Parts: sequence; structure tokens; C-alpha cells
Amino acid sequence: MPREREEDQPDVVLDRPNRRKSSSKATRAVVVLLLLVSIVLMVVLTIGGWGKLQGAKPIQIAFILVYAILAFYIARWNRGALPMAAALAILLGIFAAISGPAWFQRDHPGFATPESVFGGGGLDESMLGLLTLLMVPVQVLLIGFAMQGFRQEWQVEVEVPADEAGEHGGAAPAAA
Repeated sequence: MPREREEDQPDVVLDRPNRRKSSSKATRAVVVLLLLVSIVLMVVLTIGGWGKLQGAKPIQIAFILVYAILAFYIARWNRGALPMAAALAILLGIFAAISGPAWFQRDHPGFATPESVFGGGGLDESMLGLLTLLMVPVQVLLIGFAMQGFRQEWQVEVEVPADEAGEHGGAAPAAA
């Protein structure tokens, strides 16, 4: 079968119909919001309990940076970041579920008060424990919404003629 010349083919553009659905947009917004809430909680926990984090400081900072990168890519419709976000949410949820009660055990006489990263007194142990345990439901929600977004198939691309591109909205030129 002879190959047609490019001039004979009509111009086509790529359309991603699943990204236009309101459910996909809502899921993306919720996943990004949950990632940002997780970042805020981790920053508060890192600053408020800096003196007692021991060897977890690099891990905590790495989680903050990776969650920020994932939020950026998911906001740009990168479907591949969703399972990564869910996997890291499982790890962070396990860490939070294990370490949360330990903060409450430190809320007794004889234990030193956590110091802030800025050298002053950090947050109270019971507040650190509460914020740490609050991470668990946030991570469970993140896992659920990330997997929902993965099932919505944001990556599906359909070639449509260029003259119909206005009907499909958000179409990009197809690579030759």
C-alpha cells in the first residue's frame, strides 16, 4: 500500500476528551489540594518539632519536595504522577500512624520540649501528635482520589480534524 503524501492528509489535532469532564477537573483539583495540605502539615511538623525529629529531617524534607513536584505535574494533567502520589501517601500514612502516638507519650514530665527550627520553643507534644495523626486521613483521601484520577484515563488522545478542533476545545496539533 503506497504511503500517502502529507499534503493529501487533512490537518489533525489531538483531543483529550477525558480532561474536559467536570469529574476529571474536580478530581485533579482535589488531588492537588490534598498534596498541598500534606505539604503544609509536613512543614508545620518539621518546623515545630525540629529538635526532636532526629534522623527523620532529610526524609521529611524529601517528602515535602517530592509532594510539591507531584502537585505541579498533576496540575498539568500528568497521569503518571498519580500512582506515585498514592504510593508515597501509603508510606507517609504509615509513618504518621506509627509516630503520632509517640508524640503523645512524650507529653509527660521529664521529657524535653521540642525545639523549633528557629531555636525557640517548638509546638507542644500533644499538638505535634494531633497534627501527625491528622496526616493519616489526609493520606487515605489522597490515595483514594489519586486512584480515582488514574481510572479516569486522562492520557486518552483522539485525533480530530483541525476544522473540528474548536468543538473539542483544548486540542493540540498532532506530531507528524
